[in-house]
Amino acid sequence: MEFGLASGRLDTQRTGCIVVGVYEGRVLSPSARELVASFESLHGDMHGELGTTLMLHGVGNAERVLLVGLGPEDEFGESRYLAALASAMKVLRATGATDAILCLHELPVNGRDEAWKIERAVLAVMDGLYCFDTLKTKPSPRKQVLRKVAFRADAPCQAAIDRGVAIAEGVMLARNLGDMPGNLCTPTYLADKAVELGRRHGFEVNVFEREQIEKLGMGAFLAVARGSREPPKLVVLQYHGGAPRAQPVVLVGKGITFDAGGISIKPAHEMDEMKFDMCGAAAVLGAMHAAALMKLPLNIVGIVAATENMPGDNAVKPGDVVTTMSGQTVEILDTDCEGRVVLCDALTYAERFNPAVVVDVATLTGAIVSALGPVASGVFSNRDALAREVIEAGDSAWDRAWQMPLWDDYQEALKSNFADLPNTGSHPADAITAACFLSRFTRAYPWVHLDIAGTASRSGADKGATGRPVALLAHFLVNRARRTPSPARPA
Repeated sequence: MEFGLASGRLDTQRTGCIVVGVYEGRVLSPSARELVASFESLHGDMHGELGTTLMLHGVGNAERVLLVGLGPEDEFGESRYLAALASAMKVLRATGATDAILCLHELPVNGRDEAWKIERAVLAVMDGLYCFDTLKTKPSPRKQVLRKVAFRADAPCQAAIDRGVAIAEGVMLARNLGDMPGNLCTPTYLADKAVELGRRHGFEVNVFEREQIEKLGMGAFLAVARGSREPPKLVVLQYHGGAPRAQPVVLVGKGITFDAGGISIKPAHEMDEMKFDMCGAAAVLGAMHAAALMKLPLNIVGIVAATENMPGDNAVKPGDVVTTMSGQTVEILDTDCEGRVVLCDALTYAERFNPAVVVDVATLTGAIVSALGPVASGVFSNRDALAREVIEAGDSAWDRAWQMPLWDDYQEALKSNFADLPNTGSHPADAITAACFLSRFTRAYPWVHLDIAGTASRSGADKGATGRPVALLAHFLVNRARRTPSPARPA
């Protein structure tokens, strides 16, 4: 997919389609006025309701002009802008146009600047073109695929396009990994993809096998892996974009490539969606891919703890006690609360990098879905300033997140008669007590936990991975890079 800039009068542009907006009440956007003013009678069926579209032909030198409804002008904001982009892409994808000029970024959006609007448009285009049909013997028939999109903007906006493309590439990587079935996207497959990423970008990548994981003392991680024939993998990627001694940002991803629940087996209904339980790991790989494409002057470490959680004859059992890498013991009360058990060892391992900050990303609890639904990811942190930093990154990426409490009152739920702590608490606020569990292993550094169980995938007719929160992580890394002194360059 190619993105670029367009200049000059719209009626002289030779392109497959020009996309312009119309507010409710037939109020034309500036670009729409430029094109449509001379043939008012041709848009009589377009009243401007949000998401409606009307295709015009014979306008200037363009093959088509697509009018997109924007809704009431005084209610037009971020969500409506994205809805208009999605409607435009749905039609563009069906037209067979190979190139297009998008003009929707000219619309005022709640004080968002042009760079923000262009970046979001790039992401919307890539999202609209995404289709996971590689495993079908007869892929869905499609017309010619859109290959080039231009924005009517000045040269400085190229930076926004480049950033949007990098983030979109990271999102697409995460979506592709998430949509792969569990029999193909195994821990070994994830590790191989990380190695490929390392070769492409020059990452340092280490893949630890079961024996090496055992030598590290990761008894919790290995306990979850015991029920599966698939060998677990601890994958560590290092991107050296910053000064040699600069503390890195460490991203830790939960990589449960299929979660049957272990001995505490899940209900069969919708269990197929448990292939999405590795979306945290996919997001880490996607974010590092985006960071490398942007050439961020930052040191980043990615840690992926990958395994299946299966009810095999050697599987960990409710009541078992395991010893974590930190030395703390954990009583396994529910084998379906495995993500935190895997992550606790990965978070302990992160200490050796002397991190500036650690961000873990996990489809951790159904409770966060009940709390926030599919709109916002849950944020938990041992530093309120860090939580605000992540939330602000999510807002700028429009990949939103919301801070949840991590008060000492909730720690009271983590009591065990037989170990230092249980893997699930007695309190019904499981998203919070799960974060409290992780906090016991993150006292050595600033840490934030993203529970993405509600945002990483969709169910129903649009079932599939979303690629969230790659955009949030990318903006977080960009902001961190801006605050970090650049590495010294040789004279």
